[in-house]
Amino acid sequence: MSFNLQVLIFASLPFILALFVLKSYVSPSNSHKDLPPSPPKLPIIGNLHQLGSSPHRALHAMAQTYGPLMLIRLGSVPVLVASSVEAALEIMKPHDLVFSNRPKLSIPSRILYSSKDIAFSPYGEYWRQIKSIAVLHLLSNKRVQSYRHVREEEMALVIDKIQKADGSVVNLSELLISLTNNVICRVALGRKYEGGKFNNLLHRAVGLLGCFSVGSYIPCLRWVDKLSGLERRVDKVAKEFDEFLEGVIYEHVNKKGGDVKCQDLVDVLLDIQRNNMTGFPLENEMIKALILDMFLAGTDTTFTSLEWAICEVLRHPQAMKELQEEALKIGQGRSMIAEDQLEKMVYLNAVLKETLRLHSPIPLLVPRTQVYINAWAISRDPSMWEAPEEFRPERFLNNPIDYKGFHFELIPFGAGRRGCPGIQFAMIINQFALANLVYKFDLAVVGKDSLDISETNGLAVHKKRPLLVSATPSV
Repeated sequence: MSFNLQVLIFASLPFILALFVLKSYVSPSNSHKDLPPSPPKLPIIGNLHQLGSSPHRALHAMAQTYGPLMLIRLGSVPVLVASSVEAALEIMKPHDLVFSNRPKLSIPSRILYSSKDIAFSPYGEYWRQIKSIAVLHLLSNKRVQSYRHVREEEMALVIDKIQKADGSVVNLSELLISLTNNVICRVALGRKYEGGKFNNLLHRAVGLLGCFSVGSYIPCLRWVDKLSGLERRVDKVAKEFDEFLEGVIYEHVNKKGGDVKCQDLVDVLLDIQRNNMTGFPLENEMIKALILDMFLAGTDTTFTSLEWAICEVLRHPQAMKELQEEALKIGQGRSMIAEDQLEKMVYLNAVLKETLRLHSPIPLLVPRTQVYINAWAISRDPSMWEAPEEFRPERFLNNPIDYKGFHFELIPFGAGRRGCPGIQFAMIINQFALANLVYKFDLAVVGKDSLDISETNGLAVHKKRPLLVSATPSV
């Protein structure tokens, strides 16, 4: 975001100076008394220059002055920012329908087939149909459970790699990325696509979805996106992903036989297409957009939450001790903690809830119409949380607050109609992986930077530095 913004400010400087001169001679005729409080803004770019590299933190700081419901300008676009439980609840519950649309953003539109996916498609009949397909056929409890063997096999491979390191340094961040990507590859596409090419493509696409497009907010300055090379990079990634997914669909259409019980998500979508199980033709572009949703939303947010959880328990030895004791009690010497045992791990789930509170994967959620909900600020509100900056999993013991969209103090996955439909799919990976890592190994941090909690932004907010550990068997 920072490079494009610097180009934008430099390019806009003559216009800004001219408008400042004009503004000194002309007074606004409308006082806008009924609008929420607004911070001062610059002509053309509005408040864009104030967002910096961490918009969720900048908006949280601004809310301390202008209140939990404020109006800012991103270029020519007025945007409402909600930073309190009360404001979020009003937007996502009684007024959920009014705020269920998505703004038209250039980058998601180019990568996701004119926003034919679930996350970015406009609210309406098409969105309702594809969300219904996802909820009923791709993300149902039965479907998620059917891929249990995939999670078990991939987790066993991670454990094996750590064991083979024999106490030497392990880049746990890389292993967690690999675990998440491999699970989703097998579930969505039927097999793993290992190697640098696919991972590089996925990394570039996720990075671009986290970029700021000047043209989306200041149409007259769309040329800045071209000048910076952003449009070219987006179109290149979109083309490469389309070619990859065309190949995947071709493989699935032409494969012979196969076990219906082991269908991947492409198989399921092609069955729906062939049997005309929807009220409209399910075109290949729609299938590709849905599969891209799984990768671009699922891999990044799932991996980053798991990485933050391990980082936090390593930073807090007492939390690690309690988590490991619980895991050893549940595991009872078996080779692995089974998924059906995870619901008994009360402290494990408290650790994950506390991680999601402190490290919301997408801090501002996906914007609704022209509304940003600062989930990161809400989960650190001192009026709602005692010692909000501290990592205290105990706050969720004997506490009904959950992350599924019914408690607005904790909404890392959103809520209402546009809440994330893949919560169960993501969280079972996190629960299973975290439980078995602490069950199988005593983890020790290598290097002082490993526990640094500095952030880097993209589609999700990542830990800036990789998590390097040494691991010795705990059982």
